[in-house]
Amino acid sequence: MKEFAGSTGLVLNEPLLFEKGKKGRSAVSMVRRDVDYFPVSEELTGAGPNFPDLCEVEVVRHYTRLSTWNFGVDTGMYPLGSCTMKYNPKTNERQACLPGFAGAHPLLPDELAQGLLKMMFELERFLAEITGMEAVCLQPAAGAQGELAGMLLLHAYLKSKGRKCAKIIVPDTAHGTNPASASLCGFAPVTVGSNERGVLSLEAVAAAMDEDCAGIMVTNPNTLGFFEENIRGIAEIVHSRGGLVYADGANMNAVMGIVRMGEIGIDVLHLNLHKTFSTPHGGGGPGAGPLCVGKKLAPFLPIPRIAREQGLFRLSSDFPLSIGKLHAFYGNVGIMIRAYSYILSLGPELKKASRLAVLNANYVKERLRGILHLAYDRACMHECVFSDKLQAPLKISTLEIAKRLIDYGFHPPTIYFPLVVSGALMIEPTETETKEELDLFVEAIRQIVEEAGEKRELLYSAPLRTKVRRLDETGAARNPRLTFPFNDLAGKNG
Repeated sequence: MKEFAGSTGLVLNEPLLFEKGKKGRSAVSMVRRDVDYFPVSEELTGAGPNFPDLCEVEVVRHYTRLSTWNFGVDTGMYPLGSCTMKYNPKTNERQACLPGFAGAHPLLPDELAQGLLKMMFELERFLAEITGMEAVCLQPAAGAQGELAGMLLLHAYLKSKGRKCAKIIVPDTAHGTNPASASLCGFAPVTVGSNERGVLSLEAVAAAMDEDCAGIMVTNPNTLGFFEENIRGIAEIVHSRGGLVYADGANMNAVMGIVRMGEIGIDVLHLNLHKTFSTPHGGGGPGAGPLCVGKKLAPFLPIPRIAREQGLFRLSSDFPLSIGKLHAFYGNVGIMIRAYSYILSLGPELKKASRLAVLNANYVKERLRGILHLAYDRACMHECVFSDKLQAPLKISTLEIAKRLIDYGFHPPTIYFPLVVSGALMIEPTETETKEELDLFVEAIRQIVEEAGEKRELLYSAPLRTKVRRLDETGAARNPRLTFPFNDLAGKNG
């Protein structure tokens, strides 16, 4: 395969729905009503939008045309560092759509939801086994909510011990949501820098960990793509001073089934089912951020919890130390079914998936060596971090490289993060990309770097083949448009 996927193709224009249709059109045939017609007054609806009347073909074409503007992992490579945008096997979607799952009402009594409850119960045990933790809660609806729940657990545990701490350590290689989650629970984040190898040192943690510190939030593997090799010693320091160790498990795709977090000193860990365990991500959501804990934190997990009594599964709220409820009902069950299917499909091969993810990242790192500046020249885990240092003398930045990649048919990787690398370009190929696709990605980067020296103005204008050309991002950030004139548009439609 030598041809890039980027092409102008057939890109159709499509106006807003409010600019389409005509009064009286309908996409459905309504059933005969048995009550009198009653117009809804503006007093009841407020000043909301007057939705347009559309026929079926207008609705179908509208969303079909919009879909051609979209890019997803089913379209092409999505090397979004720290987010594990890997391909989702369609068999997992099939299981989630089974009528007994998809048609189950959230208010079903436990007796009529035994299949779903058994699935969730077993998924909890699978995740506990994979991570080496004691207990699992599936409720959190996203990784950030899992982080928040983890901090709430730390707060509740320390409170039960009569301690009130004001601070928590957050490394400079942690995910960006970690400090926010800590702040929401009343902890002031204390930043600790990584060393020359891109990981935490024992000395730095020991210097920051005092009696007013609740513990540490560590992303492992971290956002530089490295495993925190001193994690056992770090955990010992934190535990010896009365603190707890929270691990952000968003990057578990590199170590699932290989590293048992409970055995290296982790007290609480969140996972992202929509990253590591193949379920839809982003616009394909919703997400799920299960919380895995050690034995001493299990009593504080959110309720209800799934219990098995006399051969039946039920949702129990009989846990007096619980931090309470996080989510309506029990969580995003459709996402859990997909993750459950993924784990059952692979079994012990989960380890192979992680090993291939690490192999692919190191392959990309070696192929791009010398083409882009390598911020940390050492073996990585799931992702590798480059910078625009070699292109800076040509006045070409990371942004130009990322924008131009779109023209070659690749979604740009994460840029300008982590903050510890100036002009960062963070690439995570995942285990689901073939060698041929990785080679094509590397070749695209190589050609863009050549263009930086010969066709600089072209890079300043990229992307050139997209429906929408380069936007004024600075203007959008400084002058955001936060409201939309629905009624003005609806007025055009009569």
